[in-house]
Amino acid sequence: MSTLFVAWQAPDPTRAWFPIGRLDASTDRREYMFRYTHGALHAEAAAGFKPLIAFPDFSRKYQADDLFPLFKNRILEPNRKDFAEYLRWLDLDPAHADPIEILGLTGGERQTDSLEVFPKVRKLADGTIRCRFFLHGLRHVSEAARTRAENLTEGEPLQVAIEVNNPATTYAVQLQTTDCHLIGWAPRYLVDDLRAALLEHSTVSATVHRINRMGAPFARRVLVDLCGGVPAAFEPMTSDEYRVVAE
Repeated sequence: MSTLFVAWQAPDPTRAWFPIGRLDASTDRREYMFRYTHGALHAEAAAGFKPLIAFPDFSRKYQADDLFPLFKNRILEPNRKDFAEYLRWLDLDPAHADPIEILGLTGGERQTDSLEVFPKVRKLADGTIRCRFFLHGLRHVSEAARTRAENLTEGEPLQVAIEVNNPATTYAVQLQTTDCHLIGWAPRYLVDDLRAALLEHSTVSATVHRINRMGAPFARRVLVDLCGGVPAAFEPMTSDEYRVVAE
């Protein structure tokens, strides 16, 4: 199974994010299942979250033999003339474009709602975690840092650091060049797990996987690979807010 989580952002004033749902897809992409997580119940209590129209019951298990429209509508249509370029930005092969992989990389963001999709991070047999994501926040760094980001090269190493006074989220995961330019941040869904790993003195490293320049928006400029060892007893994304309501 491949697994994506769905996060919901509360309205002002908190703008807090909650993981509210889990989408599982079979390996052959012929079976899909959506369930709410306990994060949805936390969001309901803390910020008034209501069930999504497509999935109106917190306690129900939703199953289908095709990708649910809520998710399918967050992927660029293959008949669009810019679809091939879209996949190149993601470093995906057009002949084997997987909607789950696309959603995991793009976040399935839309201007019309407050949802974001992200992949479940799994610990591998060798005790490491590995993930790929687009650098966040490039538009918010200094002009010098943006210039430095434009000159990144594929395979270039990046430094990973925990930020403890981020004005938006308190904790954040910074990505810096080796010459100390803060060029952006890892996605928010990685913060808690990476903070736990780094507090245990684990080694986490990142490299530039791909650079998209001409025509790419800021959110698709720098594709990053991150990997690192985690404590033996540590399993990512297993806290109560990620636990499904309907087992």
